[in-house]
Amino acid sequence: MKTKTVFSCQNCGYQSPKWIGRCPDCNSWNSFVEEDYIAPSSKTKERISLYKDEPVLLRDVEVKEGIRLKTNILELDRVLGGGIVEGSVVLIGGDPGIGKSTISLQVSNNLTRQGHTVLYVSGEESVAKTKLRAKRLGASREEGNLYIVNQTDLSLIIEYIKKIKPAVVIIDSIQVIFEPTISSSPGSVSQVRECSGILTQLAKTSGTSIFIIGHVTKEGTIAGPRVLEHVVDTVLYFEGDRFSVYRILRAVKNRFGSTNEIGVFQMGTGGLEEVKNPSEIFLAERSKGISGSIVVSILEGSRPLLVEIQSLVSKSSFGYARRRAQGFDYNRLTLLVAVLEKRLGLHLEAEDIFVNVVGGIKIEDPAADLAVAMSIASAFREQLLLSDMLVLGEVGLGGEVRSISQALSRIKEAEKLGFKHCILPRSNYKSLDYPAIAGSRPMRDKKNDIELIPVSTLKESLDIALAKA
Repeated sequence: MKTKTVFSCQNCGYQSPKWIGRCPDCNSWNSFVEEDYIAPSSKTKERISLYKDEPVLLRDVEVKEGIRLKTNILELDRVLGGGIVEGSVVLIGGDPGIGKSTISLQVSNNLTRQGHTVLYVSGEESVAKTKLRAKRLGASREEGNLYIVNQTDLSLIIEYIKKIKPAVVIIDSIQVIFEPTISSSPGSVSQVRECSGILTQLAKTSGTSIFIIGHVTKEGTIAGPRVLEHVVDTVLYFEGDRFSVYRILRAVKNRFGSTNEIGVFQMGTGGLEEVKNPSEIFLAERSKGISGSIVVSILEGSRPLLVEIQSLVSKSSFGYARRRAQGFDYNRLTLLVAVLEKRLGLHLEAEDIFVNVVGGIKIEDPAADLAVAMSIASAFREQLLLSDMLVLGEVGLGGEVRSISQALSRIKEAEKLGFKHCILPRSNYKSLDYPAIAGSRPMRDKKNDIELIPVSTLKESLDIALAKA
């Protein structure tokens, strides 16, 4: 084997024969580290020999319906697309202490109760500490199919997998696993890339499903090269503050399901507990009688969620107005503030504006534009809005309210929680399949008595909302 020295970017994995101050691929500064790269020629031949399938015609391929392993954690199964696919590789990332190892042990316990064999590789904790944590999460002595090992050598881990032949393997975490033939330290770009590649090939050839836990950087991304996210089948991120009670599990990549689904969990004494009705939880502590508070229904995959948006507008005392957003895109916020100034004549140039999405949710749905704009206007004018009013709509640069997707499912979610009024785009109002009252009067659903108020402009929306309040 030939050995050479290369400089690898610890952020994206880009390699250079000499040190560079700025990475030409990801533009990060001072991220190059010198590594001894070993070209494993014999190992490459061994891996190539694993692929013995010859090319076949597409019409001759027999498709078998993949059997998914149910984790019995409904929120996790939803995010995975219905369960664990045989031979899949799932990467779980999140801040320290947010629940990555906790949910992995809960999955292990549930799978062993169903008779499946699970191998839990704990590279950061001893076997005794892992056993204590497993008992706290509900593991019993009768569950004899859960194997635990404290090992960081990948070659030995592969031997354990071949010997035990588990249905699911959990690697906790990939940053401490190392391949002995590579001289670089664990967690480096070469080690992470090589180890993840070997584990992925092992999963595809053996049919064993593998969960890989990965640490995140201070920017919130998986530590190591971006290629780690490319080689796996599914990438799951835990969102939310680790000091908060609620956790949101989001799929940012999924080859076997939707990437828009989320799972909502609550951290309890027995581990992560599923939240059956997230909308009710997010609105449970909502204060009434304050300006700048409004509710919007956003879509996360196929699930509509009701979240509260709060705004605070105060006089700037530093001569430079600040704009801050928590859970909402900052650039979108500045755009909406400009629309309020230009189209409604609000003088916000000397005002500090703060927008917060309650519950730790990050909103990317454009249907929240109208709610954010009305929330800012309500806080600026110190005028209250109805507490049982739902607001839906995307706001254009001309101040017009544009249509949104799946308005009916959003409204039905609001009906379950007792909302009586809903402001929505006029184009969505015309297409809704609801029993309507003839004429131009507001339309009501006969069963749940929710008032649907169609609007065309931002000014019209605000005037109607304030008039009803």
